[in-house]
Amino acid sequence: MSDSHKTYAFEDFSPGRVFDLGSKQVSREEVLAFAAAFDPQPLHLDEVAAEASVLGGLSASGWHSCAMLMRMMCDAYLLDSTSQGSPGIDSLRWLKPVRPGDTLRARMTVLAARGSQSRPQIGLVRSEWAVFNQADEQVLSMEGWTMFARRSSSSAV
Repeated sequence: MSDSHKTYAFEDFSPGRVFDLGSKQVSREEVLAFAAAFDPQPLHLDEVAAEASVLGGLSASGWHSCAMLMRMMCDAYLLDSTSQGSPGIDSLRWLKPVRPGDTLRARMTVLAARGSQSRPQIGLVRSEWAVFNQADEQVLSMEGWTMFARRSSSSAV
């Protein structure tokens, strides 16, 4: 699908807009598989070590939490957008452990949007992403920028 047929372009990310990113069930198997492959610390792989840790039980790696958020972002808007990638994340906080059996839900709030000075066909969108568990406790907070192509090169912000 060409960028001109994508649902979301830079012009759709006005400050204050909130996107519901859906939900994701966290399974024990995927917590263990992700940890084994990418973050093999005992507190993510071993029940006894996890119980003895500051987390007080088996929990997903924070990087796994980020990966699950990334999947929710892709499914909710990125794969149907003119996304040109990201210059980086400004802040990331893991606020509470994500446990096997949790149901995560996420939202994205647009904080700011501006045109690129050096690439006028691109706009930059600053967003805040928040992830909550089934008890409505925030487990992750992230802020950063995404670059989106404009619908037309004559657009200006």
